[in-house]
Amino acid sequence: MKILVTGSAGFIGFHLVKQLLKEGIQVAGLDNLNEYYDVNLKYARLKESGLHISSHTIKQKNWTSGIPGYEFFCYDLKDKERIINLFVQNSFDYVIHLAAQAGVRYSLDHPQTYIDSNVTGFLNILEACRHYPVRHLIYASSSSVYGLNQELPYSEKHRTDKPASLYASTKKANEMMAFTYSHLFNIPVTGLRFFTVYGPWGRPDMAFFKFTHAILNDKPIDVYNKGNMSRDFTYIDDIIEGIVKILKAPPPVKTKHDDPPHRLFNIGNGKSVPLMEFIQAIEDACRKKAIIRLKEMQQGDVLKTHADVTALEETFLTLPKTDVKDGMLRFVQWYREYYEI
Repeated sequence: MKILVTGSAGFIGFHLVKQLLKEGIQVAGLDNLNEYYDVNLKYARLKESGLHISSHTIKQKNWTSGIPGYEFFCYDLKDKERIINLFVQNSFDYVIHLAAQAGVRYSLDHPQTYIDSNVTGFLNILEACRHYPVRHLIYASSSSVYGLNQELPYSEKHRTDKPASLYASTKKANEMMAFTYSHLFNIPVTGLRFFTVYGPWGRPDMAFFKFTHAILNDKPIDVYNKGNMSRDFTYIDDIIEGIVKILKAPPPVKTKHDDPPHRLFNIGNGKSVPLMEFIQAIEDACRKKAIIRLKEMQQGDVLKTHADVTALEETFLTLPKTDVKDGMLRFVQWYREYYEI
């Protein structure tokens, strides 16, 4: 079995690669190592995975790991020729597509980046899976697709035609593109709508990371909509457990009268935690109080997210379970160790 994981130097991709290697699965990782956030954290994740990479070796484009069965490619998803050649040379059994330009607010000022990475890049992955078939393609969608929908908890059956940001629009486009390719070319595809993933080795642009940094360094934190928000926070280990189970159970390919082999699942904790309660969990883990600056609502943001995970539980008998207090304690412990605080 050989699996391609795109975005393998990213937060979720890094953890997934480690788990797959632990299970003895052959992995090819792909990432363009862009500088959207501190690229040294991405290098550190790769090193933790068994690779030894620095900015001086980045032009090599691919490296072989010290771990048997793990290879890394520094390619950009926009480079269709490289992506196709990668599939030609490797005969992947499965593809887990996690690479994307992340961030809601960044999309307000950098729209083209999102089209290039999230739409054109995903098209190249779909084309590769079309011409060099795989047993199962899993791709990352987002809770952001629910946008301005106020019917909670969010269900896969709800409408998703009112995105609140360009980032959300590109993720909705991914779902539609995946469905079309699954329908036309009988590709088994599963889309996962992630809900605010957090944990060790996380993204520095996310609130839990920023808040922890500020609290530990006696700096103020900006709390938007005066704290009147809530999120379905999902711990990284629960996400990885879900992905691995889903990977091994692709939707059956269709016969003449069947629906396309395309599915969508929410993958969240199944409850919405008030933002101020989440901040309390960070304070407890840090053993310090936050200096809070209350702000107005940010453009492109939503008031609340809450995942209905019934379909996930019924189909795979799995359900994210980590409480935010436990999850944030683990994150803060990692943060202190990584930054030597």
